[in-house]
Amino acid sequence: MKTEGRNAVIELLKTDKNIEKIMLEKDPQGSLKSIFAEARKKNIRVQFVDRRALDKLSEDKRHQGVIAFTSDFSYSSLDEIISSRNGNNGFIVLCDGIEDVHNLGSIIRVAECAGADGVVIPSNNSASVTEAVIRISAGAANHIKVAKVNSINRAVDELKKQNYWLYALEADGSNIYDADLTGNIAIVVGGEDSGVKRLTREKCDFTLSIPLKGKVNSLNASVAFGIAAYEAVRKRNV
Repeated sequence: MKTEGRNAVIELLKTDKNIEKIMLEKDPQGSLKSIFAEARKKNIRVQFVDRRALDKLSEDKRHQGVIAFTSDFSYSSLDEIISSRNGNNGFIVLCDGIEDVHNLGSIIRVAECAGADGVVIPSNNSASVTEAVIRISAGAANHIKVAKVNSINRAVDELKKQNYWLYALEADGSNIYDADLTGNIAIVVGGEDSGVKRLTREKCDFTLSIPLKGKVNSLNASVAFGIAAYEAVRKRNV
């Protein structure tokens, strides 16, 4: 698996993941020199190449002069995410059919920044953690547990058994600013077009919405989650 971009590679170097090699643009400057120094410190093989070689390997030519190569992304289990919670302050994100890699990468980035224990995605009808998702997450995918499960609904059932409150984000729910959002919580974010699926929504304890004041009637999935995540952070830090 390739990790592209300066920030993503810098974050990768902070982890204990097995980095097979790093390809750097010749005559590195600025943060690229810092990446080289850290790679040498960790005895990671560095190969200097010209920009054309990086362009050929890059998915979208946004490598910023550096590409790191690692083993395939290692998923966690739902049990591992649950066991990492801090007492009765668990915070988990469930993605119910997020198919756009930009949304998934952004959700993972926000979840990590907001201190969530992990992100759960389904095996089917969902984006996976790819090189693009890692880059879009600015490397956050290397710092937060991501579980891939066969069924989001079964994950919801398991979380309820573990004393989590489940909150679905939808347009016609209760005002999120009136919600408690303390204790063990899991926020369910629906797909870009379909939203949270009907059965999943019915299994959740609450449906929450974000008040909209403009003429557009919906928010991007990752933007909506960002607002919800930091409302939870605010409530939990009072």
